[in-house]
Amino acid sequence: MTNPLLSFDDLPLFDQIRAEHVAPAMAQLLAQANTALETVTAPEFEARWNAVATVLDVAVERLSRAWGTVSHLNSVLDTPELRAAFNAALPMVTEFYTRLGADERLYAKYRTIDPASLNAEQQQALKNALRNFVLGGADLKGADRDRFAAIAERQAALSQKFSENALDATDAFAYTASLEELDGLPDDVIQAARSAAQADGLEGYKLTLKMPCYLPVMQFARSSALRQKLYTAYVTRASDQAQGAGAAFDNSAIIHELLALRQEEAKLLGFAHFGALSVAPKMAESAQQVLDFLRDLAQRARPFAEKDLADLRTFAAEHLALTDPQAWDWPYISEKLKETRYAFNEQEVKPYFPLPKVLAGLFKIVETLFEVRIREDHAPVWHESVRFFRIERANATGALELLGQFYLDPQARSGKRGGAWMDDVRSRWLRPDTQQLQTPVAHLVCNFASGVDGKPALLTHDDVTTLFHEFGHGLQHMLTQVNERDVSGISGIEWDAVELPSQFMENFCWEWSVLSHMTAHVDTGLPLPRALFDKMLAAKNFQSGMQTLRQIEFSLFDMLLHTAHDPDQDIMPLLTQVRAEVAVLQPPAWSRTAHTFSHIFAGGYAAGYYSYKWAEVLSSDAYAAFEETVGADGTPNVHTGQQFRQAILESGGSRPAMASFKAFRGREPALDALLRHQGMAESV
Repeated sequence: MTNPLLSFDDLPLFDQIRAEHVAPAMAQLLAQANTALETVTAPEFEARWNAVATVLDVAVERLSRAWGTVSHLNSVLDTPELRAAFNAALPMVTEFYTRLGADERLYAKYRTIDPASLNAEQQQALKNALRNFVLGGADLKGADRDRFAAIAERQAALSQKFSENALDATDAFAYTASLEELDGLPDDVIQAARSAAQADGLEGYKLTLKMPCYLPVMQFARSSALRQKLYTAYVTRASDQAQGAGAAFDNSAIIHELLALRQEEAKLLGFAHFGALSVAPKMAESAQQVLDFLRDLAQRARPFAEKDLADLRTFAAEHLALTDPQAWDWPYISEKLKETRYAFNEQEVKPYFPLPKVLAGLFKIVETLFEVRIREDHAPVWHESVRFFRIERANATGALELLGQFYLDPQARSGKRGGAWMDDVRSRWLRPDTQQLQTPVAHLVCNFASGVDGKPALLTHDDVTTLFHEFGHGLQHMLTQVNERDVSGISGIEWDAVELPSQFMENFCWEWSVLSHMTAHVDTGLPLPRALFDKMLAAKNFQSGMQTLRQIEFSLFDMLLHTAHDPDQDIMPLLTQVRAEVAVLQPPAWSRTAHTFSHIFAGGYAAGYYSYKWAEVLSSDAYAAFEETVGADGTPNVHTGQQFRQAILESGGSRPAMASFKAFRGREPALDALLRHQGMAESV
């Protein structure tokens, strides 16, 4: 039987791939990629762009697609067998890519390519490649080169272990509660907890640290003791403070080693610190510019955050008899204050957002705004809850033409990494080996609650926003019209601009003309009442000051960790210092949230978490263009959508992000739209 990881004719054979396929597939693909590398770096090989691509890029792309498939399965369907196979192959794959990125022979070949012989997309790809060779250690010699490769391999292993510890620590906790302890929780959460307990053969109600369970407990459980129990377990996951089964997954040593390795990597490449190395290929000009940006935004947000906290304290004392609230009380107080102030709560809204109806509404706005069509498609999948879709557009003759396809994996489950993300399966590419256009394919992954009692999954409005966010990433990947793989879709885009389309799409979740098409009460089928939406809108910027400071706290900690911190020292004093500078609420001293900060220790955002706030300036300003051209009935302007599609989504990484933004807005971005959207405009 042919190894399913070696099938590249169409889509991955997810239903056939097993752990035992990983080692032989990687061995074969790595051998082919190494042969291709030796071929193109031979003295007699002529250094022409398409010649190199036909041999090397084709072989490397096959390796990348197969390894991407394995990595994806490891994230969404983790098993002991697959984890072992992944970890066994990881050092070999890492070693190849490190060596490829630092190959001085290949670097020399690229330097001889005449940019004048290339089209604009290829010129940008070449420019990026030459920069990446330098950042990949191609200029290093001897022992420094060997050490750089060893650092890369060790970092890959540590990041993977960090991620595994975070997942295992989350899965290790379970608490079987009584019905009395669940007083205040929404019915669907209680039913899900009962079903989870029954699945384990237990009486009572099983509570976990998965977000669809954890968050409602923190928001709605009247029992402070229950909230304390889950909060304590949640914020000490994968740390030296963890108790019980979770104590085996401490990430402390991994964090210290990763920080030391990153600092050493930066010094080898001639940078003062890892923050400078991280920023080098991004929009931001320096780490100091990022720090100044974050502190400026913190100063603007602080008066609003202080008012948010004062309101919470007053409400807690007057309405809940809580004069000394603890960390696990604040989400509960916040939810009660929101219910009182705006006369609604998230659970009142939730029945109006069944997943099928939300998807239909999402597809409707995307189809209208970007002149495409989305319909269900068929492909092998890794879990029964996964669905597959295709995006098409009418060509000049009116015939529908395939633009891209995507998998949607919406539900939380054991063995699946938490959070939400978009990843690529393959990129748009005018293949040099066949001269055929390869269409892009994406993964869209979320962790929503499953449906109960035969009903569809119900989403909170935050869930809806998350779905729109990830779909924005997917649109940039799938609607690209760039034919050069390394700069098509999301490839080649500066990391601090890559959140622009995703955060941009979130805005539509607050437009009545859009939202009204994606609601239908799960029992009655009635749409969300306009009066209820108006309450939601009034509460849109509830605690936006505190939420802004929370994101700045993460971002500032991340950048200072990689610029001003001694890796030999404990990270907690720095985190305490950052909180003292920007936060208005201080968590307990034993809180260890950094130990599951996967974005920076396992997810590519090291010294780059600021990207969310940086890109939010871009996305808010971009959305302001739609506000300026909205129709009388509140319908987004299709012409503006067409401009956004062409300037931002279709161009991918084929030009600098600032050039794409200017092509859309006609100027550089301004901060005022972000402050206005978050209810902090008067602080300008």
